[in-house]
Amino acid sequence: MAVVAGVPFLQILLENLRVQGVAEVVLGTGYMAEQIENYFGNGASYSLRIRYSREHEPLGTGGALKLAEPLLNDPVVVLNGDSYVEWSLAAAKELFDKNGASLVMVLQTVPEVDRYGSVTVAADGRVTEFVEKGTRAGAGLINAGVYLLRKEIVSALPAGKAISLERDVFPGLLGGEVYGLVAQGIFIDIGIPADLERAQILLAT
Repeated sequence: MAVVAGVPFLQILLENLRVQGVAEVVLGTGYMAEQIENYFGNGASYSLRIRYSREHEPLGTGGALKLAEPLLNDPVVVLNGDSYVEWSLAAAKELFDKNGASLVMVLQTVPEVDRYGSVTVAADGRVTEFVEKGTRAGAGLINAGVYLLRKEIVSALPAGKAISLERDVFPGLLGGEVYGLVAQGIFIDIGIPADLERAQILLAT
């Protein structure tokens, strides 16, 4: 709900989904859940159908996704709520279908990967390695926090347990059909004050 360019940051993410043809969204809420649910309601004001999956304890990205499983379609698009990347759902779906992928993750080239960790991709777009943050420095590809994945990945997760998709789930999928889609536009993570300030300019309409 941090205000960026005059609106809650989450609203910018939802509008980006809507213009790409997404009609139904499930918001995983925990902290400030009531404020988020009261603000966005059923989504009609945004030409979306919005439903909610509320965490009563922190479950991590994987645990939150598992909690929302009954509300999810297959395949499912998953976004982190604190980062923005210019990505194409159509391109992700094309890559997903062409390769019979289990997971397509959106990647972004940044000048310094140390803060995020990095991702190694083969010539055919297959993801071959995840490198923990603080391990490698310099320019490279990072996980931009947008995924198109098969629901069977969610079904295989244990219920009621805190799980990180990025640390606990995705590394175990390597060697399978995991592909990276490299985005070319704006990427910003508002998790630190300096980037929250930068977002005010980059995302101004």
